[in-house]
This record gives sequence, C-alpha cells and structure tokens, in this order.
Amino acid sequence: MNELIRIYKECLNAGKTERECIRLATAMAEEAGYINLNECISENRELKAGDKVYASYNEKTMAMFHIGNEDLEKGMNILGAHVDSPRIDVKQNPLYEEEGMAFLDTHYYGGIKNYQWVTIPLALHGVIVKKDGTRVNVVIGEKEDDPVFAISDLLIHLSREQMSKTASKVIEGEKLDLLIGTEPIEGEEKDAVKKNILSILKDMYDVEEADLLSAELEIVPAGKARDMGLDRSMVMAYGQDDRICAFTSLFAMLDIDTPDRTACCLLVDKEEIGSYGASGMQSRFFENAVAEIMLLTGHAGDISVRRSLSNSNMLSSDVNAAFDPLFPEVFEKKNSSFLSKGLVFSKFTGSGGKSGSNDSNAEYIAALRNVMDLNDVKYQFAELGRVDAGGGGTIAYITAQYGMEVIDSGLAILCMHAPMEISSKADICEAVKGYKAFLTQMK
Repeated sequence: MNELIRIYKECLNAGKTERECIRLATAMAEEAGYINLNECISENRELKAGDKVYASYNEKTMAMFHIGNEDLEKGMNILGAHVDSPRIDVKQNPLYEEEGMAFLDTHYYGGIKNYQWVTIPLALHGVIVKKDGTRVNVVIGEKEDDPVFAISDLLIHLSREQMSKTASKVIEGEKLDLLIGTEPIEGEEKDAVKKNILSILKDMYDVEEADLLSAELEIVPAGKARDMGLDRSMVMAYGQDDRICAFTSLFAMLDIDTPDRTACCLLVDKEEIGSYGASGMQSRFFENAVAEIMLLTGHAGDISVRRSLSNSNMLSSDVNAAFDPLFPEVFEKKNSSFLSKGLVFSKFTGSGGKSGSNDSNAEYIAALRNVMDLNDVKYQFAELGRVDAGGGGTIAYITAQYGMEVIDSGLAILCMHAPMEISSKADICEAVKGYKAFLTQMK
C-alpha cells in the first residue's frame, strides 16, 4: 500500500492540469508497451489479442485499449474518469496594473466556493502557444525556491459589510484576480510594474504580451500532496476530484494481463463544465477511436462499432461525497459513502428527481456485486447527499446513450471541490483492486 500511495501522490504532484495528466499517462502507457493508434493506422497494422494501443487528443483526452481474446463486437470493459478539476483560469487579456500592483484577470472553472481560494499560496500552470506554433509549458510556484501567488481578501477590521453578505457574495468572481507583482521596472512611469512582469516573462519563456491571447494558464493551489492524520491514513491534495479515479483506473489498466474482453481506460476533459467541446465526453473522440480500432481488428462498417459499444460495460469512475459528521444535516446516513469503506457504487446521481442522471439496471449491479465479492473487494452503495440538498453528475449518462451498461463508481472524498480535498489511503488500494477485477472478469 505504501508504494502505491507514494506513486499516487507523485502523480497528483505532476498532474495538476488536464494536459499534465495526459502527458503523464501517455508516458506511463508507452513505458508499459502501449503504441500510438496513429502509428497503427499509418502502417495499417492488424491488431490482435494482447496488443496495447492508445489514442489522444491535444494533451487533454486519452483512450487506452488492451485488445482481448474475444471478438471486439462482443463489447469492452471500460473505465472512464475525468482529469479536469475545479480551478481558476486566466483570461485572454489578463495582465493589468492598478495602484502599483500587477494582476492577472481570471475566470473560475467549474463549481468552486470563491471564498476558499483567497489568501492561500497559488501556482500557475499551463501552456503558451506562440504564432509560429511553438508551445511553451509553464509551471511557476511548485519548486521550493519558486515564488507563489495569491488572491487578496479584505482585512477583518474593515469587513463589517462584507461579513453580512451571503457566502456566494463574500468574494465575487471578478474579485478573484491574481496578484503577481509590485516592483516597477526602472525608467518607466506608466504601468512600470506591468512592464516589469512582461520583462520577466520574456526572460523566462521568450513570450510577449500578445502571446497570452493564445495561452491556457490555470491557477491551482501550490504545494504537494501530503499524508494527513497522525496515523497517516489519509491523503490531502488538490484535484483528487477526479484524478483519484483517473490514476487508480490508469494503475489498474497498466497492471493487467491480456483480458478475455478488450479493456479500455478512458480519461476525458471538461466534465466539470458539462463535458462539452472537442476534448469533452460529448465529442466523438471516443467513438472515432473505437471505429479505428474496429477497422484494425478486421471489422468494417458502422454496425460493428455500434455493436461493440452497445455490448460494453462501463464504470463511470467519479468521486462521491464522503459523510461528514460535522455536517450531517445534508446527508442521508443509510445511503451515504464513508471514508475507508471501499469503492462507491451509485445507481443514480443527478439532482432532485434524479434529473440529469443515468440510472443503472439491477441486473448489471448484481453482476458487479458478484465480481467484487469473488475478488474480496470492499465496496459500498451511496447517493450524493439528501434528496433535496443538491446533487451532481458524471459522464455516465453520455456513454449510456450507446446502450452500454454504465454505473457511477468511484471513491468517497471529503471537502470535494475545495482547493485541498481529503481521501482515504485504504480506499485507493481497494479502487485499484476493484478496477482490475472489473477489467478482467466482468462479462
């Protein structure tokens, strides 16, 4: 367990953005013998049982396939998780100076509590693409000798009016601007601090202000994943929603022998904002990759793709809300998930009257229970809080449109969507164990 947790924390530290996660997963897959699907297509290489291939899109989405012994038309066992996490994005025209202080203008991404992101050390991750196509990777704030950044808050002595506001209004979205400097450049009177920041960026990355127009820069909490608790039984880190499921799915995928049914690990982007766009689950990326795989395994035509997808099983691997005894009023205890009690299966998600939810079939759940029990995997069934308390969703409803069997499955997390989230080490181990059993034994 200690070795698994060590690797997991290293992955969290190295993968704080979706691009970083996909780059890391690609490197690990290639080390394990996976071949780029584009290479197979260009060579018209026939795929057979035991072959391992991957497809990716723009360092944001990835699908890995371990070809099984059975005909691919009989379906696959698919683990699907997302690698994007709630954060704060930098706008396209971000840099400005106000009263001798330089800021980056921002727009938050996903569901966050704005007030949680002020006065904490923040780091800047992302990519800047210049007009000639040169891609510059940016990471500032993670090394011991790096500077960090922050979003300011009002001092308590002047907060009488602020403290009377509702939590959603205490820090509004347009006040989440990142303070990045106060030192003016010599010989300039107007915007001297801003110009100094541009000079520093030029020295560090050889970029101009205009290059920020074609940048994707993300603001995330600075610092590493840490053991939590005197007993070191937990992990505290940024982005465990949903990278705890993405990395455990990846670990399981890389650690299986040739399965009977083709195994697939699908890592996607944009789940936190509805799975839209070319890198989101609502795109045709996965379907197109499956079509290419089918062709290389000797199946031509749309009907083969449809048969494979409709005959597949999937775990939509996403986190659930761990029961918090400090806030019991929003949970229904009998149907809640708990830290250190294993994998979480949720028959449905959504909100209110199951709005926006996939609702799994009883027959599929029974088959899953059998596989988990045969492999001594600890698991629990749960829903996300009280019926009228709120709700949430995953990518399950999207893949269910193919007619495949899908259920939400993941791990319980405390403080979900906060800058730092809390997980159980025991649950991480059970997830890898359960995902491997699913990939290799689910019929």
